[in-house]
Amino acid sequence: MTQHLDPRALRSAFGAFATGVTVVTSTDAQGKPLGFTANSFTSVSLDPPLLLVCLARSSRNFEAMTTASGFAVNILAETQQDISNTFARPSEDRFATVAWSSGPFGSPVIAGVAAWFDCRLEQVIEAGDHVILLGRVEAFESGDSNGLGYVRGGYFVPTLAARAVSAAAEGSLHLSAVVERDGEILLVGDGTKSLPGCDVNGEEPLAALRSALEGLTGLPVTIGFLYSVYEDRKDGRQHIVYRAFLGEGDPRGGSFVALDRLADPTFDSAATADIVNRFASERSLGNFGVYFGTETTGRVHSIARKA
Repeated sequence: MTQHLDPRALRSAFGAFATGVTVVTSTDAQGKPLGFTANSFTSVSLDPPLLLVCLARSSRNFEAMTTASGFAVNILAETQQDISNTFARPSEDRFATVAWSSGPFGSPVIAGVAAWFDCRLEQVIEAGDHVILLGRVEAFESGDSNGLGYVRGGYFVPTLAARAVSAAAEGSLHLSAVVERDGEILLVGDGTKSLPGCDVNGEEPLAALRSALEGLTGLPVTIGFLYSVYEDRKDGRQHIVYRAFLGEGDPRGGSFVALDRLADPTFDSAATADIVNRFASERSLGNFGVYFGTETTGRVHSIARKA
């Protein structure tokens, strides 16, 4: 007897594994390009050169992909989150706003990707509610860009994450989070408001932050991607801020404030005010970035544009 597993919990557990992001492309029987975003991609063999991707049976591209002569895997670069979003959403022409060309074996190859592989469809393998497309690499090209990352439902940029780790090794560290739920963010403090967080002294930073947030709220917390890294020269500490998402229920500590009411609270610092106001602006545009600098000057590295 097969044990019943909660599909949502299982999906969340699978999501703990950090992956790259790809766009899988091919052409239909009429020669029209088609494609979809996928992170279920892996290399299989060097000799012969094989790779695989997984395709849901419910996909609108299922028949075309499983009967095509081949497909291409485009590994998206760190700056191509907008392309990932474009190919993850329903659209009549996902290629209209994307620069692409036909690969040597005929499948669409997207410009500017970290790497691409143009493949012959070697085999379609049954796999529950998905199938595995096994491809033989006929041609490939690797660029200079690093790949875009994805973990626990959010994108991350590996080179920026590495800079955060480097900052964490320098002096006193304070971690905090912009905790979002349903168009509101969680703030702490009775009068002066601040972002929830904790000081870190030797612990694993993300584990310490998650523990602090769950201890404050009594609710499950998912840590998302990096949002801000800055040195506060007034308090002599490095500050790293992440996005985070809170589970359902009333938090036992802190209170939610609507994004359109963020002008009302008095914040503990100008840096906190800048962070929450930038978040409200970026969320309305769907254009999130990562800030690096000091409490007063720095640069926002854009990692997403609204499709």
